[in-house]
Amino acid sequence: MSEFKVRPAKLEDLAVLLEFEQGIIKAERPMDPTLAVDPISYYDISELIHSEDAEVIVVEYNSRVIASGYAKIKKALPYLHHEFYSYLGFMFTEPDFRGKGVNKLIVDELRKWSISKGLQEVRLTVYDDNPGAIRAYEKVGFKKHLIEMRLTEFDNI
Repeated sequence: MSEFKVRPAKLEDLAVLLEFEQGIIKAERPMDPTLAVDPISYYDISELIHSEDAEVIVVEYNSRVIASGYAKIKKALPYLHHEFYSYLGFMFTEPDFRGKGVNKLIVDELRKWSISKGLQEVRLTVYDDNPGAIRAYEKVGFKKHLIEMRLTEFDNI
């Protein structure tokens, strides 16, 4: 894994990060019939890069950005014992680099950032229909916590 370099994202990375975002949307579209018609966007990546309450990181291989992720400070529900937690998102690794420990590098770096902000809990969401992602997150220590359920008109499409 020493050939991989983890660093904070810069605005100069924006073009490739926008491509990653579309890769995430393309992968998730079959799992969520409620997504709007393209073009859509999940994130304001530029805002996240500039935010004091978020950390966007990238992983480079041979000076090429091949993966991304972010941690963002979010307010916890009022009945929990902690006031804030770290939410992970924008987790993307180029297909050729999956299964090589890149996800662990991203999660480890975002955990360190979260701890530096005084946060003791890290959360993320993943589609139930995405067993590969679920396994990857369980491999780095995440445990299933809640199952979100919904009933929509779209489920009958």
